[in-house]
Amino acid sequence: MEPLKQLTEPLLSWYGANARDLPWRRSPDAYRVWVSEIMLQQTRVAAVLGYYARFLEAFPTVEALAAADEGQLMKLWEGLGYYSRARNLQKAARVVTEQLGGRFPETYEGLMALPGIGDYTAGAILSIAFGQRVPAVDGNVLRLAARITGSRADVTDMKVRRDFRAQVLEAMPEAARSGAYNQALMDLGATVCLPNGEPLCESCPARDFCVGHLTGCARELPVRAPKRKRRVEERTVLVLLSPDGAALRRRPDTGLLAGLWEFPNVEGKLDEAAAAALAEQWGLEIKNWCRRVTARHIFTHVAWHMTGYVLHVQGRGPEDFVWARGEALASLAVPSAFARFLAEAREELQGQQ
Repeated sequence: MEPLKQLTEPLLSWYGANARDLPWRRSPDAYRVWVSEIMLQQTRVAAVLGYYARFLEAFPTVEALAAADEGQLMKLWEGLGYYSRARNLQKAARVVTEQLGGRFPETYEGLMALPGIGDYTAGAILSIAFGQRVPAVDGNVLRLAARITGSRADVTDMKVRRDFRAQVLEAMPEAARSGAYNQALMDLGATVCLPNGEPLCESCPARDFCVGHLTGCARELPVRAPKRKRRVEERTVLVLLSPDGAALRRRPDTGLLAGLWEFPNVEGKLDEAAAAALAEQWGLEIKNWCRRVTARHIFTHVAWHMTGYVLHVQGRGPEDFVWARGEALASLAVPSAFARFLAEAREELQGQQ
């Protein structure tokens, strides 16, 4: 028997004894499964738990999410990153509410037509919420499949991913247990067949027939093509402070960190003289230089190396500057890329009180 087919029954038995107690599993309707799976993209379970609870408290239904204020939505998402996920959640919620009567599609094609839903998320919703025999294959499952079968095919290749999806589908049990099967694969990959570190093979239900384990090559799998090197961007950030608070501006509606709030910044690494000239160009009078700070932030394809200057100024600056402090500052969705500068601004403003 093929290794993935051999795994099915031992996997479900293992899951019965080892399933993680996660809040979205306690009431696995389509809305909760969908929100949790979107949050879990590129994010660890431990980091998602608090966000999920706050999100469901604010938006308990798809209708509430559809009607949500964008500023509140972005603030609740602050720190999770990949903010386009939140925007796509709301876009999809509006389609479900306005065009589908508040009911999620129960077909693969219908779910795939919603903004932000891909093959994996569609499979998770259909199997977990609707009890349909549809696989949910993500990086965890690809790693498991490659190790169990001993495959050295490149899992970043779409043809290889489709082949593995077909193998997982063939190994799936009947529809009634499909949701448990997909969640069992997720848990096995997250807690036993670890991505970074030694896999815990002795605790794995596949240890007796896993080719990677039996041949001693599990740590080498899966095979991935080398990642493209990230582009490095130097940026200069000005933390501008006045009696009215800190200056922020909203980023463009498209592109990186679209629509979120940022501290004024420009490309390039400016020295103090150039930074002062920039502030004056914005119509601001510098009253006091505080300090220079540095920070780095890594995105998927680019890394920002940031030099920041904290300074007190007089004036209002350009029309797109918004000055905020206290609760007003806390209400703005400032992405984690600017976390160091936000902390500096808060510390300095508190010292003014």
